[in-house]
Amino acid sequence: MVDAALPDLPTSKRAVNLRAEEWRRIPGGARRKAGRGGGWEYHWSVLPLSAQRVLLARREPEPQKLGSDEAWIAFDRLPQRIKDAAAERLACLRAVDALHEAGCTHVAAVSGAAGRFNVSERTVYNWLALVDGVAPEDHAAFLAPRHRWTKRKKTAAVDPEFFALVKDDFLRPEQPTFTSCYDRAVRIAKAERLPVAPIHQLRRLYKAEVSKPVEIFHRKGQEALRRFFPHQERDKTALAPMECVQGDFHRFDVFVNWPGEPEPVRPQGVFFSDVHSGKLLVQRLSTTANSHTVQLAIGDMIERFGIPQSALLDNGREFAAKVITGGAKTRFRFKVRDDDIPGLLPLLGVDVHWATPYSGQSKPIERAFRDLCDRVAKHPEFSGAYTGNKPDAKPENYRSRAIDLDVFKAVLAQEVIEHNERPGRRSEVAFGRSFNAVFEEGYKTSPIRRATEEQCRLWLLSAEGLRGNSKNGEIRLHDNRYWSEWMYRIAGQKIVARFDPDALHEGIHIYDLEGSYLGDAACLDKGGFLNVEDARTVARERGNYKKAIREEAKAAQKYKAADLAARLRDATPAPEDDRPEAGIVRMVPPHPRAPKPERASDANREDADRITGHVTRLAERQRARSAEPEGPEVRFARALAFEAKLAAGDPITKAQADWLADYQLSSEYSGYARTRRLFGQSND
Repeated sequence: MVDAALPDLPTSKRAVNLRAEEWRRIPGGARRKAGRGGGWEYHWSVLPLSAQRVLLARREPEPQKLGSDEAWIAFDRLPQRIKDAAAERLACLRAVDALHEAGCTHVAAVSGAAGRFNVSERTVYNWLALVDGVAPEDHAAFLAPRHRWTKRKKTAAVDPEFFALVKDDFLRPEQPTFTSCYDRAVRIAKAERLPVAPIHQLRRLYKAEVSKPVEIFHRKGQEALRRFFPHQERDKTALAPMECVQGDFHRFDVFVNWPGEPEPVRPQGVFFSDVHSGKLLVQRLSTTANSHTVQLAIGDMIERFGIPQSALLDNGREFAAKVITGGAKTRFRFKVRDDDIPGLLPLLGVDVHWATPYSGQSKPIERAFRDLCDRVAKHPEFSGAYTGNKPDAKPENYRSRAIDLDVFKAVLAQEVIEHNERPGRRSEVAFGRSFNAVFEEGYKTSPIRRATEEQCRLWLLSAEGLRGNSKNGEIRLHDNRYWSEWMYRIAGQKIVARFDPDALHEGIHIYDLEGSYLGDAACLDKGGFLNVEDARTVARERGNYKKAIREEAKAAQKYKAADLAARLRDATPAPEDDRPEAGIVRMVPPHPRAPKPERASDANREDADRITGHVTRLAERQRARSAEPEGPEVRFARALAFEAKLAAGDPITKAQADWLADYQLSSEYSGYARTRRLFGQSND
């Protein structure tokens, strides 16, 4: 203290010691020095005021404290045991404040609080120093043990070139181990005389400088990095049944004998499900993923459940085809053009949404496919036909048999029903119920759009370039015959047929080449060669057809030919002699007398008699026809006779062929032909 030369203090050691005896009598002004050597320590408050000013001016500046925000951020990162220690320190300082308010001096308050919390007085003074000048509400953040805030000592520096060798070798798609990368880097460092650091130091430096996402990007790729980011959970509670549907293809791990295929195939099925309930609505099978199967599956769904408001589709070519989504603004698989012909879904007013490729979270139907892989592909009925879900997961009985298509369809249909009816579903809308129960509950109260009969023909497949039979307009398609009464109008013409390939016996719909609907045609089933009942059925239909056409013909003809001829005679005035009178008449000279004809020979006489007889017979036949006019039944019977000759390959004259062609275009013929088809051969 003598060396400090503080003002108002003695300058000799002895005088200072005498003054110190007075300081020791001040409560809290002095204390014994702890540790080896002993001695006394004095509080700076016992010094004169001038000495205190100089002492404060000479002290070294304290390190700048953290701001309250930084202190609380650092406090929040500390473990709970450190936070509990800070709370205990804060309680001790609150006890010091309470003793101050009770009238104790500062030294006595510190001493009392230290004894209560079983810590030394110096410790309490240190805690008070930590919060000196800090707002009371921030004391807890500053009282946390400081050793958690100090940074660790930096280890020996690692050569950047050596670290780059290890790091860049480790960050490769081949995913080598860190140890092998370190060993290779050591060989390079020895050859190039680079300083080598221990492997544990390299690991610590790698973890400090390379983040986990960067490591995933380099070693596992962008798809793994996308999966590293948390997926979005979508809320389905706000939806209603048929408000949004989803569709996707699934390839089954089963060998199936497909008709027309030389080898067993793994069938592909397109499925549509309701997003709200999870119910599988429809499914269609095919050998490949194609837009035609998607088109028919959409038609099945709309016919059974109605038109959805929106559709979530997989981003495959079979869904993005123009026939399905042409004209959709969000369609990005092909070029979007303003003049695109609207596809099936845009034409029906369905909003199209595209799922992210290779993202199961974007398509909840993938969860249903996982169920089908277990309950369909591994069904006991398919034992020996299961292919395994990976090339290295083939069963021992691989390809020992193949399943018939009908059997596969039956098992699939039953398992889909079981999938929809299984209780205990744990989605946010099921709450332990089945998919069917959730769907039926909301379907009863949801506004459902139904497709008209004309809209139902939009999703049928089309076959262009078909030509109607030249005689009656009959159409042949896929070894089936189709015909209806109206089809005589398209005899010999090219048409477009729309049909369902899985329901060819239900008939087809016929359009002209400009897209106008003409009508439908029923499938003509083949009858047994000796089946009498089939023959009777056809004969009865033919008779009904003839009768109907006969009635139609009578209704179509208002005036008979005799009536028309009589009215025409009445409307035609009698001809008048409108020859002009000649003003000058010229006399005609007399003609010379003609020579007498020579006597005819016997041969000429026979020719004249033969000609006269033929003319007489023609006249009698004409008189008979005029007396008894020919009826419509006779004309139709004559047409049938001519058609039978043509069908048998017998020739008819050109006049007969011309008459038959004109008569087949008449309403009388069409009426009798329809009656004959509907009611069969008449007995009259």
